[in-house]
Amino acid sequence: MGEASKSVWVDIRTTQQVVAVGLRTILERSDGPLEITFEGPAEGQPDVVLYDVINLNDGNGADLDHLLKHTVSTVIAVDRTLKPDLGTRAREKGVEWAITLNITSEELVAVIKDAVSGNLHDSNVAQEWDAADFLGAAAGISPRESDVLQLVVMGHSNQEIADTLYLSINSVKTYIRSTYRKINATSRGQAIVWAIQNGFLTERYDETETPSEL
Repeated sequence: MGEASKSVWVDIRTTQQVVAVGLRTILERSDGPLEITFEGPAEGQPDVVLYDVINLNDGNGADLDHLLKHTVSTVIAVDRTLKPDLGTRAREKGVEWAITLNITSEELVAVIKDAVSGNLHDSNVAQEWDAADFLGAAAGISPRESDVLQLVVMGHSNQEIADTLYLSINSVKTYIRSTYRKINATSRGQAIVWAIQNGFLTERYDETETPSEL
């Protein structure tokens, strides 16, 4: 007798119907040892949640916080490469894994299988968002420089950055200058533009402001 199919509850969270239909259709047509379902008991928890980061575009992410803190579901972000700030927000909230909408049918099914078997670390498809994958790493900036730059982009003054990160004001200025050199920026405005283009969060930044510090 063949091996019985394992039922896996996959919850697709997205505000865009075409994305929901596309992902669901792929999984419904998949063959293999997994029986994919899209509904479960009222008080139950999905095995895997495919969470489209576009949900963060209009909301505060409370639903994502609940999934990460109060369920045992494996949450995988559906990242949007054209909106890197949304992926950044999801990662900041604690999402550890991501896929993109460029994923193929075979790859999506493989990711679900790896998720339910606990083998995502061995996945060739799912991107792991770990501590080493901090913003700006590709440009050669350090984790601390990344932290400082993030607060610059969000509109914090140098003193606020110092207070937040428990640094001296001179240390903050040193980190900012070294970051400027690495990203070829000569002003705070240029650094902010670069950071936004590379996925840094922007909640507190107001384009009408023209900070004069460094």
